[in-house]
Amino acid sequence: MDNIRLVLGVTLVFILLSIYQAWQVDYAPRPVAEVAPSSTGGVNPAHSADTPIVKTTEFPNAVKAEANNIPDVPTTQRLLSTQGRVVVETDVLKLEIDKVGGDIRRVYLRNYLNHPQDRNDFVRLMDDELPNVFVAQSGLLPADTAPSHQAVYSVEQNSYKLADGSKQLEVKLSWQNPQGVKVHKIYKFERGSYLIELQHQLENGSAATWEGSFYTQLQRTQIAEAGQSRFVYTYMGGAISSPAQRFEKLTFDQMKDGSFEKENRAAWAGGWAGMSQHYFLAAWIPEQADVYKYYTKMLPEGQRYVLGMYGNTQKVAAGQQHTFSTKLYVGPKLQDSLGTLARGLDLTVDYGWFWFIAQPLFWLVQQIFNIVGNWGWAIILLTVMIKGAFFHLSAASYKSMANMRRLQPRLVALKEKYGDDRMQLNQAMMDMYKKEKINPLGGCLPILVQIPVFIALYWVLLESVEMRQASFIFWLNDLSSPDPYFVLPLIMGATMLLQHHLNPAPIDPVQQKVMMMLPLIFTVFFAFFPSGLVLYWVVNNSLSIAQQWVITKKIVKDF
Repeated sequence: MDNIRLVLGVTLVFILLSIYQAWQVDYAPRPVAEVAPSSTGGVNPAHSADTPIVKTTEFPNAVKAEANNIPDVPTTQRLLSTQGRVVVETDVLKLEIDKVGGDIRRVYLRNYLNHPQDRNDFVRLMDDELPNVFVAQSGLLPADTAPSHQAVYSVEQNSYKLADGSKQLEVKLSWQNPQGVKVHKIYKFERGSYLIELQHQLENGSAATWEGSFYTQLQRTQIAEAGQSRFVYTYMGGAISSPAQRFEKLTFDQMKDGSFEKENRAAWAGGWAGMSQHYFLAAWIPEQADVYKYYTKMLPEGQRYVLGMYGNTQKVAAGQQHTFSTKLYVGPKLQDSLGTLARGLDLTVDYGWFWFIAQPLFWLVQQIFNIVGNWGWAIILLTVMIKGAFFHLSAASYKSMANMRRLQPRLVALKEKYGDDRMQLNQAMMDMYKKEKINPLGGCLPILVQIPVFIALYWVLLESVEMRQASFIFWLNDLSSPDPYFVLPLIMGATMLLQHHLNPAPIDPVQQKVMMMLPLIFTVFFAFFPSGLVLYWVVNNSLSIAQQWVITKKIVKDF
């Protein structure tokens, strides 16, 4: 059966990829950072005070932050919050900034709902309460002369809202120490944008030169997302970009065991650090010309993981000013915009190994959607186009199976003639195939060629946030969720059963029973898949049935 073999092939590839990825995580050798004497004594702030200092190869204006400069977040049930919140609303975001540290503690995405029926139940991407902690923090070091993420800021008002007709909203928090060092922490929001600009404007009113550095970090717990299917894997964890790789996953296990810390990785120019989950992302994007260094750590209380980056030491003379600038993206993984923000940021839409196939497929289905205005019909039309592209390959496969069906009575006769003599039976079958000029494996190669495309399309339909809660027709109001009434899986099972009868039956009775059971098995299997994926398989199976029926009718006269 053509599509059953295709499904089995795709499943096998997925299993092999999963085994390989697990092996890579557990056993593959990790890059070893080059070590050399350094004149600066630069130390990664993620190490505790009693951790042996590892001096790495120096990069320009190397960071001089000491090991204990970035303080650990208080290990309480709730992150330190005693001074109140600043509520900010734009057309796409609603968020809360805590006066302690000026951290972004909660973020609601106003264009994305947890349930389509409730128009006020926005997706909460960030929160500061266990067990689902996810916050964005930033500050200056050293903490005794500048505000870290534990410093208390003052603010002129406790709520801000983007006014109608305004394109930008600015929120300013202020801090000052007794020596005269003043810092304004300024968030800038743009209408229609999930990108937040952040500035730390330092005014050195003291009598001495101020010397310190700027850092940003994301902190979160490893808790499965609400509503996430147990049958469909999507990546949740850290991600970074560096000169070595424009996109690299950084798992919670790597943060926990400290393996990443030993690499002493610099971001250099153009890097970023983010925490990714299905459909959504938060990422710090520093000024692309600046040099930063990554760090990670784990806070045992509540199993909180930290991924951050800190910059070069900056000197600000008495009476002078300096502005530290960065950006924070917090929102959906919109591929059109992510790629323009930073190198490799669009790869957080995790299409896996076949991303180079998946990205053009997404572009194509998006163009179709722009015309028809419905993601369900866009999937159907994309399926038709892919089927058309592989028309001749599929035809070759169906011709091979049709010829096998034509020989079926003679193969059964050979089975009866030679009985359990497998050697004689196989030799007689090979002689028959040679005489009839039939390749029994002729239907396999076309399927193997198509597998990368089908895997890529699988990830496009699974990972693209544009498909989330996309309505189709009738009861199918969310193509990213399973069919609530199992209608599509049942239709898919029926098409697979029909294909089974179009194909030559195996001469082995055991194989015949297995092939009869496969439609039922895959019907149950696909019942838990997003309906958009099942829709694709139903359309693909239906087109395959039509093509195979025509070809078989021509070759097998008594069909």
